[in-house]
Amino acid sequence: MVPADQGGGLMRTDLLGDPLDGLDEALGAVDAFDRVLVVGLLRPGPEQADGLAALVDAVAGTPLAARVAEAADKTAAGAAGEDHFVALAAARTALMGSVHDALTARVADVTGRPTAGPAAGEPGGEEPAAHVLTAARAWLCDLARAGWRGIDHDLVGGAAPVVSALLPDPRLRRQATLLDGFAAELAASCPGVTLDRVPVRRWADLWSRALLLTLPATARATAVSTATGRLLPLGVDLQEHATAVQAQVHAVFEPADGTPPRLVRAAVSAPKPDTVVGAGLWQLLRPRMSLLAAAGEGRSMELDAMPVTDGGDLLWDDGRARTGEPADPFATARVILSTATDPVTAPLDRHPSRIAVPVLLEGYAAEHPDDGTPALTIAGHRLTVDTDRIPAAGPLTPEAVAASHACLGLLRWDAGEFVLQPLAVETTVRKKTVAVHAGAWAGGTADKTGARAEKAATDAVAVLRERAGKLLRT
Repeated sequence: MVPADQGGGLMRTDLLGDPLDGLDEALGAVDAFDRVLVVGLLRPGPEQADGLAALVDAVAGTPLAARVAEAADKTAAGAAGEDHFVALAAARTALMGSVHDALTARVADVTGRPTAGPAAGEPGGEEPAAHVLTAARAWLCDLARAGWRGIDHDLVGGAAPVVSALLPDPRLRRQATLLDGFAAELAASCPGVTLDRVPVRRWADLWSRALLLTLPATARATAVSTATGRLLPLGVDLQEHATAVQAQVHAVFEPADGTPPRLVRAAVSAPKPDTVVGAGLWQLLRPRMSLLAAAGEGRSMELDAMPVTDGGDLLWDDGRARTGEPADPFATARVILSTATDPVTAPLDRHPSRIAVPVLLEGYAAEHPDDGTPALTIAGHRLTVDTDRIPAAGPLTPEAVAASHACLGLLRWDAGEFVLQPLAVETTVRKKTVAVHAGAWAGGTADKTGARAEKAATDAVAVLRERAGKLLRT
């Protein structure tokens, strides 16, 4: 464990296991409402009325109380309109936001890092055409009436023309992507009546977020300022899905004007065929963002007026960045991480699943039982290692974590507890300290395993391009 005045380690790991007042109650109200969406609100019964009442009770005494109570009454009577569904979604989102805030406050107590204030950025652009968002809202309300057990291909297919109408407007790409992905998940589960298991919270999360994003004000551009200075990568979080892949680089930014350093992120994503896996994923992402090569090689980058949101997301532009000097992520973490300010979370992003806080751990005891979950024990507290988030597209493995003596990772909250997602570890090999990074192959590799995977991906992409060319010529 690194002292706060010497680096970025956890100071009060005992706090991670302490209960949070009101957390279980807030999540209980959310769960009660989420069960309402399983059956649907076309013909609400007593159980649906109880779930709606739990949501009303949870926001009593807040500015939402009157509107949510009215919406719950109308919904329980089977007479809810779009505004009522929006009010219910807002109440649920507010509850999840309160959970997020309580958890991030606890993390701040643990790390001792300050939180940045809003940047002096300006929201840009006019509001998009309201009729497109109205169509999306109507489809989402139809989903709520049918419930997850009542979905079928005809209902889910109604999202297709809405997504097609949203996509041409760059201001609505976020809404279009969310609706498209949500509809794809639902389509893969149709008909809902045959489902053995419903992902209750996930679909309720997607539904409530998508519904609030149909409000015109949410389509305005996020407030953006510019960042000039040195960027020091900490690690790469690679997220792979069946048809898409995303890499998010977590880093410390040192402003050229001498203001305090801040934590930032930069993400790049790409569609992918299902034949490209493992280290081959980097081929899809690498040409889109030079930062990946710098992170893989352990180098800093110099930024010149790079756009950055209040939430700490760099809107990456290769033309505003150049590769700098070597920068060891562990040295960055030990020297700067504890003084870097945490970014402000945007209102609609306040959700426990969004918590991903860079931390440095040292002085722990690692365990990797054959039939259990790996964990790190620090000052008597056991912190579970989320091995499912360790990508196959890099040399980092659960075994390397178990043999390590220092770990740079992301502190997350999952299934009711804080967990650690490793980004890099330091271990001892032949009496020498060696660093192993999850994103080590991001910029290319001479590693035999990585090189073989890259070649296989190159061959797969070449075959796909050849077949696509033949189809276009026919």
